[in-house]
Amino acid sequence: MTPAELDQWSDHGLVVVENALSRWISPEAPAGLGEAMRYAVLDGGKRLRPLLVLAAREAVAHGTTDAALDEAALRAACAVELIHAYSLVHDDMPCMDNDVLRRGKPTVHVQFGEAQALLAGDALQALAFALLTPADTTIPDGVQARLCRLLAAAAGHAGMAGGQAIDLASVGRALTEDQLRHMHRLKTGALLEGSVMMGAACGAATQQVWIGLQRYGQALGLAFQVVDDILDVIADSATLGKTAGKDAANDKPTYVSLLGLEEAKSYAQSLLREALDALHSTGLTHTQTLAALAERVVNRNT
Repeated sequence: MTPAELDQWSDHGLVVVENALSRWISPEAPAGLGEAMRYAVLDGGKRLRPLLVLAAREAVAHGTTDAALDEAALRAACAVELIHAYSLVHDDMPCMDNDVLRRGKPTVHVQFGEAQALLAGDALQALAFALLTPADTTIPDGVQARLCRLLAAAAGHAGMAGGQAIDLASVGRALTEDQLRHMHRLKTGALLEGSVMMGAACGAATQQVWIGLQRYGQALGLAFQVVDDILDVIADSATLGKTAGKDAANDKPTYVSLLGLEEAKSYAQSLLREALDALHSTGLTHTQTLAALAERVVNRNT
């Protein structure tokens, strides 16, 4: 898949996801809560996680369509973005990273106050699981349950939340490469891997396919964080849309601080090769989009 073809595919997917998010995040929530929720989610971000869900669904669909499973994939794509957005709202708060800039605009607690930001994050997390279990749908119950289980595992103590806990406890500490890898596999990688697996759950996947896509998701998830660490050093805040250099300022361990800049770049490329090899191992014939997304993740500059 060429960069132009990926752009065309992504642009279409982003419109579909953005419209669905705008439709499902109600502005009617009381006392201004809906406004804070929509501010946290809409009109910003790369939407990598939703795109991974849709690309994985495409891979296991084998070129066919199924209205119920396509709906499940769209709901999963939006649900994982809601979880990601809620995590950013909470991570940016003064009790955690205390950041003031996200996606090129003031963070939610700066714009709406700490209490409203906390509630907005809580509400987005709850809405994610509501989206996966609609009352009136043809999506099979088993698919709904599997999607909920995958998302909960990726977001909870054995995934994103656990990784954030390790991150906060590691400030000022020297971590080994294994310890740093474990932290990032949970904090960042789990939700990216979960996105791939939620897409895979919206179709028929053999054990070989499931294992290969899981390996792809794990390698991609770690590669994303390695590149994030690199960009935190070499990019500026305007380019990133968030505060640059904050890891070093907060004395947080990163791949750059542990390996050095050039070695970190080399490691990101090795993870890309690992992800592409994992895709090849699945034997699937519709993985071009997943491959192109991996290449874009590793070679991005924002």
